[in-house]
Amino acid sequence: MKALIKNPRDFWAGIMFIVIGCLFAGVSLASYKMGTAARMGPAYFPFVLGGLLALLGLVISLLSLSKKNAGPAVEKFHWAPNFWVLGSICLFGVTLKIFGALLSGVLLVLLSALGSSEFKLRDMLLLGIGLTIFCAAVFVWGLGLPIPLCPNIDALQQVKVCRI
Repeated sequence: MKALIKNPRDFWAGIMFIVIGCLFAGVSLASYKMGTAARMGPAYFPFVLGGLLALLGLVISLLSLSKKNAGPAVEKFHWAPNFWVLGSICLFGVTLKIFGALLSGVLLVLLSALGSSEFKLRDMLLLGIGLTIFCAAVFVWGLGLPIPLCPNIDALQQVKVCRI
């Protein structure tokens, strides 16, 4: 099979497109009414987009088999950076009500930065504080969203910054 695939990057990208497109099309058909082209139902648009994505993936995969489209091999997948970034986002969601947005935001930036080889604690701490203040200003003070800023401790709730 390796001799058949001339461009492994394109081949596996095409397979990924096919899988994601088929998933979108399948979920839209299973969950919503299709309708017709004249009276589109809620499943029509995601089904068509999923079908187009799967078709694009098929074309890309087939083109990766030609000799004139040869390319390099697929590189090793780096699990650690993905783990740190996705794990820190999940942890942010879990700790938001417990620690508040100010502490959880800084924790999010620090933990997700561990996925990089260029991690510097001082820089990431400053970035975390700056991004957290910016998000608090925009989402809590500007838009008035009910996001807790501080941990749910009575002494901290008396501070004006912690109250919405």
